[in-house]
Amino acid sequence: MSARPAVLRELLERYERLSAQSPEVLAEPRIGDLLRDTAYTLCVTTGTRDIDAALAAARARLAGAAKATVPAPAPAPESGARGADAPKVADEARKTALEAA
Repeated sequence: MSARPAVLRELLERYERLSAQSPEVLAEPRIGDLLRDTAYTLCVTTGTRDIDAALAAARARLAGAAKATVPAPAPAPESGARGADAPKVADEARKTALEAA
């Protein structure tokens, strides 16, 4: 089972936000508990046993998820187009050639 990227991103951002707090703020029981709970949840979610490994795994998964959602570029039109689009493709090719000249 793998967490959705949005959930993983939220956990990672929460951990980073909490861990960036000053020592005085982290000494508050509520904040310290929240940081520990977030670290634990990140470890469970990523299948790791320590927070450094969990952070690395979360970042790697999010990077992989981002690459997976980037659409592939549209294929270039074939030369010698056929069918109803042939005149349109030819006109666009002429226009491009004239603009380049």
